[in-house]
Amino acid sequence: MASRQSFQAFGCLTFFSCILFCSYAPTFALTDVEQSYITRRQLLALRENGKLPDGYEYTVKTTEKFENERLRRAFIALQAWKKAMYSDPKNITSNWFGPNVCDYKGVYCVRAMDDPKLKVVAGIDLNHADIAGYLPVELGLLTDVALIHLNSNRFCGIIPESLSELTLMHEFDVSNNRFVGDFPKVVLSWPSVKFIDLRFNNFEGCLPPELFKKDLDALFLNDNRFTCNIPETIGKSTVSVVTFANNKFKGCIPRSIGKMSNLDEIIFSNNNLGGCFPQEIGLLRNVTIFDVSKNSFVGSLPANFSGFEKVDVLDISGNKLTGSVPEDICKLPSLSSFKFSYNYFSEEHMACIKPERKNIVVEDTGNCVAGRMKQKTDKECKQVVSNPVDCSKDKCTGGSPPSKPKSPPLPPVHSPPHHVALPPHHVHSPPHPSTVPTPTSTISTSTNSISSSCCVYTATYKRYCPPTKHRIRIPIATSTNVSRLLNSTTALTSLYCIFSLSGIKGKKKEP
Repeated sequence: MASRQSFQAFGCLTFFSCILFCSYAPTFALTDVEQSYITRRQLLALRENGKLPDGYEYTVKTTEKFENERLRRAFIALQAWKKAMYSDPKNITSNWFGPNVCDYKGVYCVRAMDDPKLKVVAGIDLNHADIAGYLPVELGLLTDVALIHLNSNRFCGIIPESLSELTLMHEFDVSNNRFVGDFPKVVLSWPSVKFIDLRFNNFEGCLPPELFKKDLDALFLNDNRFTCNIPETIGKSTVSVVTFANNKFKGCIPRSIGKMSNLDEIIFSNNNLGGCFPQEIGLLRNVTIFDVSKNSFVGSLPANFSGFEKVDVLDISGNKLTGSVPEDICKLPSLSSFKFSYNYFSEEHMACIKPERKNIVVEDTGNCVAGRMKQKTDKECKQVVSNPVDCSKDKCTGGSPPSKPKSPPLPPVHSPPHHVALPPHHVHSPPHPSTVPTPTSTISTSTNSISSSCCVYTATYKRYCPPTKHRIRIPIATSTNVSRLLNSTTALTSLYCIFSLSGIKGKKKEP
């Protein structure tokens, strides 16, 4: 008995210590111990299969009166969520009490799509709230929600399966948290989702092939722990922007990439990808940013690389590419930045050495070009250049490992920091593994930063938003600003659109 009481006392002390730490030291990131504690609390609270039983809301007793049953369900969900929060240093949820859920800070209500007489909770924006906690299974009761933005908090644990009930979901942003587990397949159950942002978490494993069959516009996967090959189904994707950077993807770029007709920006940098570039890359005539830097690609550049008619930023640096740099690439009409440094190119055309246009930045250091400064030594070059890879025999696809070059092991090449290695942050968000770049402290949600974004045209709430433009990316003018793509959010754009236009009485997001 004494032992049991001691154990209970220890458990209470541990819980109390966690609460004290979260309350009095909000300037500290979550430790691994605290993250594990919160995750365990979530797993203990999860029901079978991570879903709510049918009619669960009717088993919860409340004394408050509500305008309609959907607001009552929202109240149950939000109160459960508040109990699952262990630190709220900015007091964002300080007014989360009482039946008027539409007055809760960060909660947005509109008239229901299927019944205009009913007011419902349609959006939640807790971006940059620095809240520590987990997502309770009760969030599955928010069946009218189309937007969840949780950028830059300290949420831990997994994405509960109960969120599959949120069938109106349009934008889902949980970036810069400490979520774990495999790719959250719950997103595959959302028929109208357009924007998925999972950046800067600890998701791992493989990507489901079904992901690229979704009618998405933007997909941010960078800075996680994803492995495996990129699925061949990527060719069926409708995305205009997709980032794979700073993971552990392996294999090759799938040949189906040439079928991505909507693609505008794609970033593969800093993974374990290899093999030759597929010829189909040249079919991406609308791409403005193409970044495959810091991988292990081999062979020569495909002749049809000159098909990048609209490319603005082209970065192939930090690979094992050989041969010559074609003149046509350096003469692309929209090119402003071309980086092919730290490869094994032995020939560079004068159009790249002295570009015809003054506004083009070309970086060619660390290659094997005779007569150019800051190149590799003859010994380093000979090992690779004398054993070229025949890409015509390369059978690599997204589902198979890359062809191995016939060259012996190479000495390490110390290349300069790449532009996607982002600066240290000062946000009180959880630390990431040392091998993963850390997000900056200024992940902007201001409408000024979303310079190209007009009102987001949502299929779910299109009656509230004029179909002027549906792009939700941030334009990038130079390669030095690529990190802006990896550290941006669309929070305000869609919130203003859905909740502030056409006479809808919703609260505007504070700047």
